[in-house]
Amino acid sequence: MYTDELIEIAIKEDIGDGDHTSLACIPKNAIGKAHLLVKEVGIIAGVELAEKIFKRIDSNLIFNKLMNDGSQIKKGDIVFTIEGNRQSILQAERLALNFMQRMSGIATTTSYYVSLVDGLNTKILDTRKTTPGLREIEKLAVKIGGGQNHRIGLYDMIMIKDNHIDYAGGIEKAIKTTVEYLKTNNKQLKIEIEARDLDELNQILNVGMVDRIMLDNFSYEDLKTAVKLIDKKYETEASGGITDKTIRNYAECGVDFISVGALTHQIKSLDLSLKAI
Repeated sequence: MYTDELIEIAIKEDIGDGDHTSLACIPKNAIGKAHLLVKEVGIIAGVELAEKIFKRIDSNLIFNKLMNDGSQIKKGDIVFTIEGNRQSILQAERLALNFMQRMSGIATTTSYYVSLVDGLNTKILDTRKTTPGLREIEKLAVKIGGGQNHRIGLYDMIMIKDNHIDYAGGIEKAIKTTVEYLKTNNKQLKIEIEARDLDELNQILNVGMVDRIMLDNFSYEDLKTAVKLIDKKYETEASGGITDKTIRNYAECGVDFISVGALTHQIKSLDLSLKAI
């Protein structure tokens, strides 16, 4: 989508009119080599993006990939080596690390959540709770970690939430006006609607015309009841305050998807370092 533009913004932000430290103390034509060192266990992400950054800074740099995005990593692993102009390597170092550390943190967190529902049919989804401007790479990191992307933005799926329902004048009006809008504007978008309780769920089931029902902040018992009521007529998604301690129980209720905002907005970046050889 806009990765190249994002790289350009990052270069402008970090380098400005020049990396004056490197320009001042590193000979212009000096050649060197460095490697990316892993300092903790996790899932690596952003390797391909890092290569793009190094090549954007200096197309003559030699990037040797030793591990792929999605690989399990441990302390001491070497992910890639980079060889060429020393000034160029240093200019790209922090740009590549900033992206990779955050992406690897997201991929690692996602992989952990996915492992918690291992053996069940429930899929783990991300949300729109992303860093403004970084959504593309953060959602890519979720996929690298084994999760699935929900909608990318407001434009690629209909998501009728509580405020939409209240502003529209109720569930029936919200659904029917949405269906009419899509027909009028010749748009083929899936419709998801949020239910806050079993009463709202029954209203939705009476109207129909949706693809997925989000069951928001339901208790385990109510979620089990909701899944039975829906009876696979629509996709089901559980959401709202679900943590690593509770996600297995929610998944065992039989929902198709569980969305977890923490995949992208409550993560710890992975510790990586670029070391000169």
